[in-house]
Amino acid sequence: MNIQIYIRPLKLSDADISYKWRNDPEVWLYTEYVITTPISPEIEKNWLSEKLKLSNEKRFAICLSETNEYIGNIQIIGINNGSADFHLFIGEKKFWGKGIGYQASLLILKYAFFDLMLKNVFLEVHAENVAGFSIYKKVGFTKVSRHGNFIKMVVHSSALKIN
Repeated sequence: MNIQIYIRPLKLSDADISYKWRNDPEVWLYTEYVITTPISPEIEKNWLSEKLKLSNEKRFAICLSETNEYIGNIQIIGINNGSADFHLFIGEKKFWGKGIGYQASLLILKYAFFDLMLKNVFLEVHAENVAGFSIYKKVGFTKVSRHGNFIKMVVHSSALKIN
């Protein structure tokens, strides 16, 4: 079964769902984010409100085409001088391992290179995040360096693998 998705700009009301993901340590297992205090819907709304005002960040919701269910986030942030950083997570764990991360990565990278006219997109992936590393290699990211548990990768606009 191939699940179809689309991405749309994040909106403030998405915080009513995403705050739950921010409180789930399993969602953040391979990131540097550590939950120190519970995130309430209000805290998440305030955080998202500030992030959505930033002109150098483009944050999107990953949604299922069939039901419009919001299941994760993907973003291009730190946009500067033709480069930016990439972040992806599927918050709804029942959709892990279904090819959604790959589809969403292609969509956001097409946006980054063709709409934003970026030349390079970077990311950091935890060395033990086998699924993430596989997705990133499949769309064209290559390893740049490693520091501690994290591998820095880059994809250049000319190397995006669009199937």
